[in-house]
Amino acid sequence: MGAESRITSKGQTTIPVEVRRALGIKTGDVVRYEIDGDKVRLIKKRNVMELAGILYDPSRRPLTIEEMDEAIMDAVAEDDERIKREWNEGRK
Repeated sequence: MGAESRITSKGQTTIPVEVRRALGIKTGDVVRYEIDGDKVRLIKKRNVMELAGILYDPSRRPLTIEEMDEAIMDAVAEDDERIKREWNEGRK
């Protein structure tokens, strides 16, 4: 897609119609900008109710609460280790 729009003196722009259609953006919707180096992603903010069922996969068995808790604890521990490593590297 090669959609373009011009930035005004106030830093405003119009999101091209093809982009709005592709993302399902309508008047009043909220969008989020995620910066990744010299690129920016435009993401439509979704209502939590729109997300219902997106993780459902009939080919996988449901997780128990204990399995979910363990997965969350593992992810937090990995994130904690990453933060410590980055902090220590920054001190060198």
